[in-house]
Amino acid sequence: MDALLTTLQKIPQAHASLVLGEGTRESSALKLDAAIDLEIADRNLTLLIEIKKTVYPRDTREIIWQISHYINSYLHEDREDVVPFVAAESISTGAREILKEENVGFFDSGGSLFVPAKSAYLYIERPVPRTLEKSVRSLFTGKRSQVLHALLTRPRDWLGGTELARLAEVSPATASETMTALERMGWTSSRGHGPSKERRLSDPAELLDEWQTQVLASRRSLIRRRYYVPGGESAALSHRLAELCAAAGVEYALTQEAAAQVYAPFLSSISRVACRMPPSNPADELLIQLGARLVSEGANLDVIETKSRGEFLFRELKESIWLASPVQVYLDLLRGEGRSRDMAEHLRKEILGI
Repeated sequence: MDALLTTLQKIPQAHASLVLGEGTRESSALKLDAAIDLEIADRNLTLLIEIKKTVYPRDTREIIWQISHYINSYLHEDREDVVPFVAAESISTGAREILKEENVGFFDSGGSLFVPAKSAYLYIERPVPRTLEKSVRSLFTGKRSQVLHALLTRPRDWLGGTELARLAEVSPATASETMTALERMGWTSSRGHGPSKERRLSDPAELLDEWQTQVLASRRSLIRRRYYVPGGESAALSHRLAELCAAAGVEYALTQEAAAQVYAPFLSSISRVACRMPPSNPADELLIQLGARLVSEGANLDVIETKSRGEFLFRELKESIWLASPVQVYLDLLRGEGRSRDMAEHLRKEILGI
């Protein structure tokens, strides 16, 4: 509240004062936390405030109902300049959008401010606070990302916790924690209770959009080694690499342009093959057999070091070659060069369909 008052006071021609016990009323079922009288450019507003620590999309409906019910039940004077308002330490991006659509004002510790009054419209947009940003980012890394990967491969199916854990190759506890976090963000729907509870994505496109945002915002690039392999076009190189990996027992998956071109042809030709492969002596030996030599430019083979088996999840065997899953290929293309992002959007439209 101190930060909110300070922010309001910095607005030109504005004066704000906190009201406690006057602008709020209590009943056994209803309570608002505070009210602020705001005078701005000779306009008088009242902000009716609900205070929260963190606000996710699933919290917004209850908050909106509570404030609206208070206004309808207890305020009998002119309501034109009464603004329902949420003040929180952090408000997720999805929750902000819902609040804006419902004309509910908000403020968070990152400095974002929204006051949708008829006589004065204020909007200051800031990034979500780092604590919330870190919490969201953690969903798209490690074991939790495997749960998201599994959900996106079956975006319209209802999945129980045990089945989801099996698909994602994580513990039931990790699957449950991840699904709870996704539900808070408003990205999943649920049905049933207890052990029989099932969930599915409520908006697969929104989840994939957020994953795309996280990939593009991340400064981490794929760890890769670039090689030149003499002779042969990309298709021949892909088949030869697949044969050597199978003979050596090395797990692999083609990705980026080489895989996307198989799933959903987009370019007339490609000049480089990208392959996910775990770092190991057998992997190094098969590259020697392939005649690959490290180069700084002119490469036609990229080997992406893949230490987590989770990034081989849902790979597909096509034309006798293992391809990374369409979801993984899409995410890898976003980190690529040239027309890779165009290929990513084509793959998303034609194969992922979300």
